[in-house]
Amino acid sequence: MKTTFSIIKADVGGFPGHSSVHEKLIEAAEKNLSEAKNEGLLIDFHVTHCGDDLELLMTHHRGENNEEIHSLAWNTFTKATEIAKSLGLYGAGQDLLKDAFSGNIRGLGPGVAEMEFTERKSEPLIAFLMDKTEPGAFNLPIF
Repeated sequence: MKTTFSIIKADVGGFPGHSSVHEKLIEAAEKNLSEAKNEGLLIDFHVTHCGDDLELLMTHHRGENNEEIHSLAWNTFTKATEIAKSLGLYGAGQDLLKDAFSGNIRGLGPGVAEMEFTERKSEPLIAFLMDKTEPGAFNLPIF
């Protein structure tokens, strides 16, 4: 069975400014993804941030561009946006460009990177997260 690694990120409100994400947004995202894991939708997950982007790192067996996974991310971001608005955070929901989910999160604002692979006994993954930069920023450090 193939494993899918999905990273979906969105700026749902910065605290302060563009520099970080409020702890309540991370807690809400962790709660949402924990429920999905308990229901069997996810194998595992990690919620983090890069700058003011809320980052959802998820593993599952549903494949790339899966509607259930993308819907989970969308609903997580909309819940976080509601909290960000109630807290008066900077740019609350600025990456959510549409009002409703339409089956795939691509084109709705959040950033998506997904990879499907056959998992081996030891399969470490590294995700380089960035905000307000270009991929070339890693050329020298990786070299």
